[in-house]
Amino acid sequence: MRGILEIFKNRRSIYAIGNKTSLSHNQITSLVGDCVKYAPSAFNSQSGRAVILFDQENQKFWHMVLEHLRPLAPADKFAQTENKIASFAAGVGTILFFEDQEVITALEKKFPLYKAAFEKYSYQSSGMLQYMVWTALSANNIGASLQHYNPLIDDDVKQMWQLPVSWRLMSQMPFGAINSPADDKDFLPLDDRVKIFA
Repeated sequence: MRGILEIFKNRRSIYAIGNKTSLSHNQITSLVGDCVKYAPSAFNSQSGRAVILFDQENQKFWHMVLEHLRPLAPADKFAQTENKIASFAAGVGTILFFEDQEVITALEKKFPLYKAAFEKYSYQSSGMLQYMVWTALSANNIGASLQHYNPLIDDDVKQMWQLPVSWRLMSQMPFGAINSPADDKDFLPLDDRVKIFA
């Protein structure tokens, strides 16, 4: 039990990432694929999808994000935005997480009693997949963070990589070598967060 808890404790948001890791592109792809395969989902719907962008495709993605942000950010503050996006682009790659809405719609039709809950289930499934990938990367000494530039970039992402219209973008995870560790983290008292009744 201690081993898995140590892995959980070591997973943090890492923003200073580099473009070298001990794992190859194929090994990272296999790791992400295993997480997609084994991530829990309501009614075993397996609605989670992932796109892994390496090298030039990773650069293309973050350039596209930057261009979407350019008209929205004040000109005198845009240098900060550029630096932030550049830090994500500096990594080995980025994982885009999606939920296939065709799967969700099919579940709503098949199980009308639960129709109102399937969107919530979808978000929960996606969160578990994202956490599995994030933790698996961390266990292999690869830093990552979770970003949300959707829905601003949704249409361009689908068009640029010719993805199904039914895929809903949930989040983006830039990853790479850990160039600088995360800062210390404060925790709220567990007595305020965990209640026990026996």
